[in-house]
Amino acid sequence: MAMHFIFSDEAVLLFDFWSVHSPTGMALSVLVILLLAVLYESIKVGKARLLYQALMNLSIPTSQQLIEAADQDSSSSDSLPVSRSPLRWFLCHFGQSLLHVAQVVVGYFVMLAVMSYNTWIFFGVVLGSAGCSQGIASSWKLSAEASACSLEF
Repeated sequence: MAMHFIFSDEAVLLFDFWSVHSPTGMALSVLVILLLAVLYESIKVGKARLLYQALMNLSIPTSQQLIEAADQDSSSSDSLPVSRSPLRWFLCHFGQSLLHVAQVVVGYFVMLAVMSYNTWIFFGVVLGSAGCSQGIASSWKLSAEASACSLEF
């Protein structure tokens, strides 16, 4: 196996049964890898969107609300009022965990495809990842905060 990038229409991708021996097979393989890269970017943006929505739905008490709650319960306890159910937060966290597992699995598949050192496959990954990620983010109309959150993952 060559340890440098080559232009070839023959490659073995990810598994032994995915063996490419023709230009048509290579074109279809590049398309599949491109779609895997788009799926990876979609999961990444979806995970950031889910986090953003969870944080927006999380009720953070303002100082006025804290003063009113302290006036009402001045003698009972010092704890803050809980406004959202823990089940909803758990489900959001569980959904993010599942999306993270899917992102890692798809990311490893894309990485292993690039490690075939086929230039056509590499171009498919770059086009799918960089080219389509901007279109996905703009079609979902994410705010700047959600885009900043996706950089943390």
